[in-house]
Amino acid sequence: MTSLTVNGTRHDIRSEPDTPLLYVLRDELGLHGAKYGCGLGQCGACTVIVGGEPVLSCVTPLLVLENKSVTTIEGLGTIEAPGPLQEAFIAEQAAQCGYCIPGMMMRAQALLQRDPNVSDEAIRAYMEPNLCRCGTHMRILSAIRRAADRMRGGSTQTSGTRTG
Repeated sequence: MTSLTVNGTRHDIRSEPDTPLLYVLRDELGLHGAKYGCGLGQCGACTVIVGGEPVLSCVTPLLVLENKSVTTIEGLGTIEAPGPLQEAFIAEQAAQCGYCIPGMMMRAQALLQRDPNVSDEAIRAYMEPNLCRCGTHMRILSAIRRAADRMRGGSTQTSGTRTG
């Protein structure tokens, strides 16, 4: 049995050690935010945060996570009280189909936890591994900037895209 803390709650996991984290989250813990996209670690739909870093849960075996802390999209906020990044994605209407959005949010959350003063160039570079086929990239960037501004204590009243 493996011990794993997910969204602040400790769990004793019964899955085999080589089971990908994505399956543990979805099948054993009932957390369906992380999506199965490619199963090869190439799209980012399954991104979660482990130890402050974005991790592709479809290719991360349970055995490397013993006693680690995992944060999923469900750990960022609730419907009643969304977190700053979730509020920003809603305000900027950054989701179209919504399939990539949990992974996008988790990668962005890891970035903003590390540095809420991040530049547009750094946001673009950091978000590169996560794919979106719907074409909402500019809205996603606007949402990340909005959340970064809020995390720095600024205003979140304006939206729109910046260049640079």
